[in-house]
Amino acid sequence: MKPIITVEFKARAANQEFREESVTLEGPDELFGFIAPGGGCERIPDEVEEVRLIFAPPKNRNAANPVADLPVMLQLHAVILTGPLAEISQTAEGIIDRAGRGELSESFMRAIGAAG
Repeated sequence: MKPIITVEFKARAANQEFREESVTLEGPDELFGFIAPGGGCERIPDEVEEVRLIFAPPKNRNAANPVADLPVMLQLHAVILTGPLAEISQTAEGIIDRAGRGELSESFMRAIGAAG
């Protein structure tokens, strides 16, 4: 299966910007596993200024509701989500829900500006 989500990290040091493609994921379940405690996103270094979650366009266009496929961007502090509107809104809802239940890693909570 082709990955549908790419996670990239961006850092800056000595006036140089570095981008590193970190991980590709096959779906929302893998994403939420990745940003959960112990899931791989546990230690985001302080040098990371931006985390991009890039969702691939849908394989099949939504003929019944083309608005669902419109490309959008949502920024939560240092985390930027880009992709189809339906995917981004569902993912944002999942982040809110999991954050409220304490199911996100501390480092991801800091990256979205929700932790001390």
